[in-house]
Amino acid sequence: MKISVLTVCWNSAATIRHTLDSFFAQDHQDKELIVIDGASTDETLAIVHSYAGPGLKIISEPDRGMYDALNKGLALCTGEGIGALNADDAFHDASVLGRISEALAENDIVHGHLDFVDNHQSKRVVRRWRAEPRPHDGFRSGWMPAHPTFYVRRAVAEKNGPFDLALKVSSDYDWMLRAVELHGFRIATIDQILVDMMIGGASTRSLRSHIGHNLEALRARRRWLGSGPVDYALIAKPMRKIGQFLSKPHRSDDLSA
Repeated sequence: MKISVLTVCWNSAATIRHTLDSFFAQDHQDKELIVIDGASTDETLAIVHSYAGPGLKIISEPDRGMYDALNKGLALCTGEGIGALNADDAFHDASVLGRISEALAENDIVHGHLDFVDNHQSKRVVRRWRAEPRPHDGFRSGWMPAHPTFYVRRAVAEKNGPFDLALKVSSDYDWMLRAVELHGFRIATIDQILVDMMIGGASTRSLRSHIGHNLEALRARRRWLGSGPVDYALIAKPMRKIGQFLSKPHRSDDLSA
């Protein structure tokens, strides 16, 4: 199965080599990487172009933010499986896309484990996200997959439509909610660390970011799931994450499946 990976970047010269190296190191050969650059002014594009060859598509132009760029990527991808890898993140090891392809052969949506690391040199883990199968109440229970590990078949992306640009920091949550809860697609958990994610993303870099993400997530649940002005997930969702900071190993490969 061909897997399309979307990487959004803007002035990402400090980290994007790790992202690109981890993609091209994958032992699954039927793959493409679509880099959507927001008109970077640093060395990002020069670095990306140095990897030019089969399996790499590059677009660079001003955009309206990460989710606008992801929508452009969705329009360009040709794979049967689709997911995203941030420009400061990396696949955990060379087997990731192969595992994803195998899992998508029997399911519509898959997701797996994620480690938050402080950098890609030491791989020191500061937080662990361990994927859980969808509970009976799904997103209403505070559960959600880790978006960097979330891969779908093309039919899911087409049914789901674009990312909602009205949501500034949680359109990925909204997109996953719609994919999982609204259409009856089959979802499976991959018991493997799929991505090493640099700490400090748009929804995790500060308390204000956390609050903004959770309020936008509530907005998505109210729209699609009929939640009230305050729902159980508003409390349960952040509470679920407390355990991710506890009992962490020193390196991300200490818990490889």
